[in-house]
Amino acid sequence: MAVSAAAKKFAGQVSQLLKKHYPDAKCSLNFSTPLELLVATILSAQCTDERVNLVTRELFRKYKDVAAYAEAPPKDLEKAIQSTGFFHNKTKSIQGCCETLLERYNGQIPQDIGKLVDLPGIGRKTANVILGTAFGIASGVVVDTHVSRLSQRLGLSQEKTAEKIEQDLMDQFPKKEWIVLSHRLIQHGRKVCAARKPSCGKCPLEAICPKVGVEGKG
Repeated sequence: MAVSAAAKKFAGQVSQLLKKHYPDAKCSLNFSTPLELLVATILSAQCTDERVNLVTRELFRKYKDVAAYAEAPPKDLEKAIQSTGFFHNKTKSIQGCCETLLERYNGQIPQDIGKLVDLPGIGRKTANVILGTAFGIASGVVVDTHVSRLSQRLGLSQEKTAEKIEQDLMDQFPKKEWIVLSHRLIQHGRKVCAARKPSCGKCPLEAICPKVGVEGKG
């Protein structure tokens, strides 16, 4: 899609303000290996990162590699991750993913988005998180609820689905900014631009934000 010069200029302003106020933004999930990030990202669905970090502190001590997850009794893994919610499905996703990694990739995580999204339990958002945060590969922009909300409020996208919002962001921002852009938007969404009551009065983007869909716009 062709993007106007004005749209790219606005995206540049957004990028600079976010960079100024969140210069060190990074993934809030704790991990030390790509596998740990993969597992943590699966667990983060419908769960806070704080809760995931509490659970993975012990989980990562117990399960050291892909084979450990794949071969674990499902009931044991379910018990270990139960407090993250939806633990039956998350256990199936983790074990299915790890079994496939053993079968196809000798237990290694492929650095290719097409291969990643083909794994059980891995969607495009999770694949972008793994590639961008664990490997430094800009495969796209991670679109979670924060990024989706801010993209619409800032007028960066009018789309409703994560895939189309991601494409709009990829069209407007240079590829070198894709990874850190999502981290900064997520941090801004958590600290300032909340879902129910955004703190527009103390927002560093207020001067340029069109506040699309914000009630009162104050």
